[in-house]
Amino acid sequence: MDGQMKWVGNRMPKTGAAKELGLMSLEEIAKVRRFHESFPQYRQTPLASLEALARDRGLGGIYIKDESHRFGLNAFKVLGGSYAMASFIARQTGRDISQLGYRELTSSEVRADLGQYTFFTATDGNHGRGVAWAANQIGQKSVVYMPKGSTQYRLEAIRREGARAEITEVGYMGAVKRAYEESKTTPNSVVVQDTAWPGYEEIPAWIMQGYGTMAAEAIEQLEAIGVDRPTHVIVQAGVGSVAGAIQGYLANRYPDNCPVVIVVEAAAYECLYLSAEKGDGSTVVAEGADPTIMAGLACEEANTISWEILREKTNYFVSLPDYAAARAMRVLAAPLPGDPRVTSGESGAAGLGMLLEALGSPQQEELRRELGLDENARVLLFSTEGDTDPEKYRRVVWEGEHCSL
Repeated sequence: MDGQMKWVGNRMPKTGAAKELGLMSLEEIAKVRRFHESFPQYRQTPLASLEALARDRGLGGIYIKDESHRFGLNAFKVLGGSYAMASFIARQTGRDISQLGYRELTSSEVRADLGQYTFFTATDGNHGRGVAWAANQIGQKSVVYMPKGSTQYRLEAIRREGARAEITEVGYMGAVKRAYEESKTTPNSVVVQDTAWPGYEEIPAWIMQGYGTMAAEAIEQLEAIGVDRPTHVIVQAGVGSVAGAIQGYLANRYPDNCPVVIVVEAAAYECLYLSAEKGDGSTVVAEGADPTIMAGLACEEANTISWEILREKTNYFVSLPDYAAARAMRVLAAPLPGDPRVTSGESGAAGLGMLLEALGSPQQEELRRELGLDENARVLLFSTEGDTDPEKYRRVVWEGEHCSL
């Protein structure tokens, strides 16, 4: 049985995090967007306005960025992997990333200058598939290791993109270590990992910048429908890369009036929540002993770059039980009349799961009041994946898996 949702406000000491915040400057993200827009598969993903649900729950608006349409890959992760790989290739070939779009990356000239590379990574599915897809697009190799408990469907999806991939017998960080160790003994190879640690920060920083395209699109789409600024932004976290990217972009976009940002984790892997609860700015490793349906959030340790941004700027950290994410998946799959249907996977629905729990659970009244979730609140969410594991999706949505406490 799942426990109750837990939350903690950010009381950690501030350091400024100028370097890390600078990674997500408006100028840097404009460069990232131009890169993604160079791909023939590029389209802005939809921003769904859940007007009926907002009225039903007494809010001014609920808006959810639907990443199930991203590049035909059913998840947002390709944004980070592709930009990091291109940035690495730019450095290796003496080019500027601003002049290295899709056409140049796939040209015979760049391939000749770079040679044959192998891109290693570890993933529960979405990041690895994005790396495999990007490598295949530019004629390079990829190797993907998945943590124990990963599904066969996600493994086969990665293999269909041309990668050598396998499910290991270790957890997420163990799979990261295996990718890193094998890369060291493989000529012309590099690890493209969406977490950072001391000594490995450049590529994760590029990945975080890649996620900025999603944040920038969402804000422009809100402005297009007359919402000048969201009052609240809820974003899910595993190691925290996407959360730090979105928080960093928002801090740069609204330097004097940043929205309230809430970061949501799976309760079984609450490393950021535990770190914020500790309160001194250091990070805590989550044991991750229990399974979670939110496979994309099953990470034991924080990304060191992202953590500097989150500890500096994020307002609240939340530990979310599985039943709340499962309920949000069903709400999005069977919306109120007039609202669009959104196919959101277990990790993708975490943000709405937190919002519905805050609004509907008597145990969360204090959080609801503190956040100011009322008729003036306009809440932005990110559904970061669709049904990336269709069998699991059906068990939750059709058969009611994790339907209650």
